[in-house]
Amino acid sequence: MSKHPLSWTLTGDLNQMGSAEGVRSITGNDLNMVFQPIVDIVTGQLFAHEALVRCRLPQYASPALLFLAAEKEQACGHLGRIIRQQTFERCQDTALFVNVHPEELSQRWLVRPDDPIFFHEREVYLEITESAAFTHYDLCMSVLKDVCARSGAHLVVDDYGAGHSNLARILDLNPKIVKLDGALIRGIDKDSRRQLMVRHMVALCTDLGARVVAECIETVEELKAVADQGVHFAQGYVLARPAFPPPAIHFPLAVAAPLSASKNRPQPKPIGKMMAYDVSAGAPLDGKPRPTVPRPTVPRPNPAAPAAPVAPGPTTQPSTGNSKRPSKRPTPPALPKRPPPLPRAR
Repeated sequence: MSKHPLSWTLTGDLNQMGSAEGVRSITGNDLNMVFQPIVDIVTGQLFAHEALVRCRLPQYASPALLFLAAEKEQACGHLGRIIRQQTFERCQDTALFVNVHPEELSQRWLVRPDDPIFFHEREVYLEITESAAFTHYDLCMSVLKDVCARSGAHLVVDDYGAGHSNLARILDLNPKIVKLDGALIRGIDKDSRRQLMVRHMVALCTDLGARVVAECIETVEELKAVADQGVHFAQGYVLARPAFPPPAIHFPLAVAAPLSASKNRPQPKPIGKMMAYDVSAGAPLDGKPRPTVPRPTVPRPNPAAPAAPVAPGPTTQPSTGNSKRPSKRPTPPALPKRPPPLPRAR
């Protein structure tokens, strides 16, 4: 057994895992790959498929038993290479999530230039569990990030929020996608505290440049709850069960209008001249509050009131009916001249 514990859930007897060379003798004919859709939670459209392995040999009835046996035999690299070969051959025209066992990073199978991840025409997402990203942190920072850089694949942290690791250390890996642990999602529609936790986790991942997948969604109520918390993608039985060929998607939520429709809509024509704000209503057009300027109150005349008499002007002369021009203003009499001053007596 490796010194690094894994997060696989074991149900069975380790003594029934077969002989030491059991996993190394497995071929592609012994494996069956199934695919489960990962769906955009806003549009209901397919984002990618996750590849899941099923073994036809009875001693490896569950994937947990298969990988525990491979770890015991130090055959994780060999098994992972066969799984990827079968995955990319059976599902070629879609983006794929592929699980990577952490022991593969030290066995150097993943870095070989002939690995199938280097030849897939669509997006590839290499998925590693949160606990493995913590226990194999140095290998993830070196080997896995190097593989992603050379192949164009993206890093995915699975089971996020399971409580196995330091939050900051996991996010230092700068994953493209974060998948929330299923324990956070089951029954989330009935747990307001869990809804708050998921909302803050989504906000943190989004601020750090990662998008979030909620998996293990089994009911419509759970799907609505994770959508309300801002989760980007959904995965679970409520949408589709793993199958081959890849199954059709059943999306029970109302589909939002695509963003491209609003972008292509022409801008409305302006009506009149745009002012800084409406003075009469005090409504700002630029979003800044402005004081309301009151209009001056002008009293309106009352038609029932008697008209006030108008006094004639001092310079106005009544005109006769025969005169065509008004009479000239009369010339005032000349003032008498002041007499000269008397001479003073000396």
